[in-house]
Amino acid sequence: MSQESAARATLQQAHRLVVKVGTHVVTTEDFELAVGRVAHLVDGLARERKGGREVVLVTSGAVGMGLRLLGLRQRPRSLGLRQACAAVGQGQLMAAYAEAFSKQGLIAAQVLLTQEDLGDRDRALCVRTTLMRLLELGAVPVLNENDSVSIRELVEYQRRQGAEAPMRVFGDNDGLAARVAVALDADLLVLLTNVDGLFTANPKVDARATRIPLLATVDGEALSRAGGSSSGGTGGMISKLEAARLATAEGTSVVIANGSEAGVLARILAGEDVGTLVPTPDPRRARMRFIAVASKRFGVLVANDGALRALEKGKASLLPVGVIAVEGSFDKGDVVEIHDGSGRVRGRGMVNYDADACRKLAGRQSDEIDAVLGYRGYDALITRDNLVMGTT
Repeated sequence: MSQESAARATLQQAHRLVVKVGTHVVTTEDFELAVGRVAHLVDGLARERKGGREVVLVTSGAVGMGLRLLGLRQRPRSLGLRQACAAVGQGQLMAAYAEAFSKQGLIAAQVLLTQEDLGDRDRALCVRTTLMRLLELGAVPVLNENDSVSIRELVEYQRRQGAEAPMRVFGDNDGLAARVAVALDADLLVLLTNVDGLFTANPKVDARATRIPLLATVDGEALSRAGGSSSGGTGGMISKLEAARLATAEGTSVVIANGSEAGVLARILAGEDVGTLVPTPDPRRARMRFIAVASKRFGVLVANDGALRALEKGKASLLPVGVIAVEGSFDKGDVVEIHDGSGRVRGRGMVNYDADACRKLAGRQSDEIDAVLGYRGYDALITRDNLVMGTT
């Protein structure tokens, strides 16, 4: 089996997916909703969700749809006008997704984010918790950059428009999708655009250009092949490669493919030769690796025997009732060790409450959290997806 075939075969085992669609996938050249393509996209996502996979959709297109609804003929260059277009278009875009997923018997959950939401540890943990809970409930999170209040993406777009050469910055929702994939420990990030992947040269001007099916690493040579941004969106191939570099470095493989093709997601997950695959060099979850080998631990949660048995079966979170003692000083989001009653290390996890809160909650039921703390952020002190057992 070739290196590419082996890498493609691993995609069949992907369980958690983040799929990003660009403006040219969800809208026409006139920024009308591309009803047929959106229907095919939702059909594919629904099929995977019903088949047991967890799917998160990151979508562009709000600015374009707002432009059309406001009767504007040219894509606005001013920041304020673009934000206004986003505010108008986002509701229409989400309504279309909600209706399409409803026809498949699924609930679409709108989540608007800024880059800062994933850059701050506490906020990123809250985002992760919200998305994980939505997935547990069977919903399909539909994410977009909150363009009407976030200026980073739009400012970068304007800078690129005036630059002589493309700037290597996150544009559009590519970077956001990569950060979400990392935050969720996704197995696969699929970036759907209006081209078939990365080519050896620009296929629009070089008839000899061929698609690159496997890109081992995103390096300077790969970036030099990509240039410019899409006319309708703020991203381009460079932003997709930058997103791929971020995601693969953190344990998530990436496929860049043409979202205009019906059934493209199913073909990718079947291991077919579709788009450009950028495999991760280390498929183990980066978050789990960090938790397992973190050189610094900030404290200890001592768990009772019943809790330890449940944790080691691999399906339980560490609830307050399972903790009999708390040692050390730590903040929410720090890595703590999990000990048994004899003091032996049994695991590590990223904790959802600080040390003082954990002490107050130790031995309590989860439904008592509100009464004890005055608020309730999480049911567990450490959730299953932030836990690594057997690290001794």
